[in-house]
Amino acid sequence: MIHDPHHTIAALAVRPPCALTLTFADGATLPIDLSSVANAYPALAALRNPTLFATARVDALGGYVVWIDDDLELAADNLRNMAIEQAGGIGNERLVNWMHKHDLTQERAAEAIGVSRRMLNYYLSGAKAIPKTVWLACLGWETVGDLAHS
Repeated sequence: MIHDPHHTIAALAVRPPCALTLTFADGATLPIDLSSVANAYPALAALRNPTLFATARVDALGGYVVWIDDDLELAADNLRNMAIEQAGGIGNERLVNWMHKHDLTQERAAEAIGVSRRMLNYYLSGAKAIPKTVWLACLGWETVGDLAHS
């Protein structure tokens, strides 16, 4: 688990029936609705139980939200990414998946979208928010590539 301020949960509040408000060590406070993942993944189905869901707590290092020790927990980095996406932002996992889809190294990806490799690393780690213009550059790069192969 990554233990940097943007991936460390400092506090949480349960919002029934299946949502949380997470406060991260970097000061960001983000709401997240977990009902879709509780419904989509059998391993998380127990989260649909309001009594169990209400027991949510942050682990000792702030890296996880825990319901049942070593059996039902979600990592802070995944929760933050999901919360950003739910709020209409662009989570770092979307950029990671784009690079993987196109078999791009960090150097090639940075060049493709017109940012420095250092800035790309900030985006990939979640240390910096991904601007909409960067995601549009990714989509534009795909479109130009598709047109070239048509």
